Amino acid sequence: MIRACVPLTDGVEELEAVSIVDVCRRAGWQVVAAGLRGPEPVAGSRGVRLLPDLPWDAVALDQFEVLALPGGWAGVRTLAADARVLSAVRQAAAAGRWVGAICAAPLVLQAAGVLAGRRATCHPSVRAQLTAARLCDEPVVVDGNLVTSRGPGTAIEFALTLIRLASGPAAEEAVRRGLAF
Repeated sequence: MIRACVPLTDGVEELEAVSIVDVCRRAGWQVVAAGLRGPEPVAGSRGVRLLPDLPWDAVALDQFEVLALPGGWAGVRTLAADARVLSAVRQAAAAGRWVGAICAAPLVLQAAGVLAGRRATCHPSVRAQLTAARLCDEPVVVDGNLVTSRGPGTAIEFALTLIRLASGPAAEEAVRRGLAF
């Protein structure tokens, strides 16, 4: 079974976070929504309260095949300033595990130093700040073990791409059919 971790913090883009968790669980993955502040609910960028499965510090990140970072400007600022998150991104990338970032979250990959010279996409509002990457205008971009996507409107496709990469095309197609996508 594939295991994925999705960090949650106040200001996270809830449509992206929930899409990643939901779609990947439909593939039979064990997906842990990990709260940076602990087990307390977080307030998303649109005021939706999200309940973490576990506190970030209780998650053994080396046991996960996928680390998927949702966007949301305030949430991304927190993720990019958190040494624990930056270390997890660096370790996952160096180990060849899948590291995904959507919307403004590629800025976290940049802050961790894993994006230099890599193809990536992001939300148009942060494009000028994403200086380390070779930017593409595609909805989802895969470069090695890094997967990036543009924003809330591409969140399902982003999650489906992670499924295809980690579980194979048949798993992706089964989830796609179930979603009528």
